[in-house]
Amino acid sequence: WTHFTSFTLFFCIAVKVYVKVFTNSPFLVCMDLARSREEVIDPKYLWIGPDRKNLEGQMYVNLTKTGKLMVMGFKESMSGAYTCTLSHKIIETTTQEERVVFEAYKFMVYAYREADHAYQVFVRFTTRECELAANSQFFEELKKILNNIISDLTCHIIESSYKCHSIKRPKQGLLHELFVSFQVNPFAPGWEEVCHQVPYDCEDATNMRVQEARERIGEFFNEQTYALKHEFQTVPTIHYVDNSFSVTHIDSCRPGFGKNDITHKNCASCCVVCEPGTYSPNNEVTCQICTRPRVKKYGARSC
Repeated sequence: WTHFTSFTLFFCIAVKVYVKVFTNSPFLVCMDLARSREEVIDPKYLWIGPDRKNLEGQMYVNLTKTGKLMVMGFKESMSGAYTCTLSHKIIETTTQEERVVFEAYKFMVYAYREADHAYQVFVRFTTRECELAANSQFFEELKKILNNIISDLTCHIIESSYKCHSIKRPKQGLLHELFVSFQVNPFAPGWEEVCHQVPYDCEDATNMRVQEARERIGEFFNEQTYALKHEFQTVPTIHYVDNSFSVTHIDSCRPGFGKNDITHKNCASCCVVCEPGTYSPNNEVTCQICTRPRVKKYGARSC
């Protein structure tokens, strides 16, 4: 006859898994690589979700007979610990004695979004003198032109400014230049309506649009160089400084998400859901720590 003599319990280190919001998770496997290469007798699987409930029969999971779990339509509130307990038997060949072994596998599953992209642009123009009244008029006109170039992409120019500086270059007299800076931003009025035409998440669409806007603006300044060399008989009073166009890439995260290349080094460029005890109320890049942590949920926007 068959009889049980003992059971053994093993725990495994938690594995971090990152799932883009509104997509399905990869299959989480209820055994390690070594165990998957061996014969497993009478395996039974018990999956417990972040709310500590049995996941069998839940509408939002796909649970296979071999103990693989997929979480479907992932939202930030689904983030947390997913634990599977595998029980199986080891049978001694000589005595047919059975020993039950329990192995626990833990997965920390985090929702993430792609970062929202914007571009900080720096460009310079030569002017006759810093006190010239036309400088501010030129700056306002430049903003209008740039906004017109990108308005169909629901992108716009924000945080624009300029300063005039006197510059002394080797073997030249004193020059005056306008140092212009502005941000190319994908959230012009109407962007949400455009996003509603895109299923699920919108970052991919806004990021493609703002990249197109950045390329159009770069092309505009390239054309200024060509025009100065080939089209003007007399050089304008205020004109573009050749090769002065430079761009810096800026990332931001949606509220409730942030970046952390230490905690989430395998998803360092991702905006990962803020963990319990942290929050992000705006489009900053980091989750802030609550001074009095009452926040028990993932993706908090307030403390």
